[in-house]
Amino acid sequence: MSDLQTPGMSVPGIVLEDLLRRIQAEFIEMPGLRLTRAQARRLWALDDALCDAVLTELLDMRFLVRSGEAAFVRAD
Repeated sequence: MSDLQTPGMSVPGIVLEDLLRRIQAEFIEMPGLRLTRAQARRLWALDDALCDAVLTELLDMRFLVRSGEAAFVRAD
């Protein structure tokens, strides 16, 4: 995985991979977990840019989907 690029920041690939694995594990361990962007940001103590980047990556990987209520949920 390459470095994650967001405006004004770069996160080394290994750090991003660890973060993605941790978040995926939490969604797997807690079936039915639904989080808004703000809830995800608080739960994982991420800044706005990193939270958006991680959620976007998980959406792109089709691990997460957005529900009609603007919550992120695990894709079936």
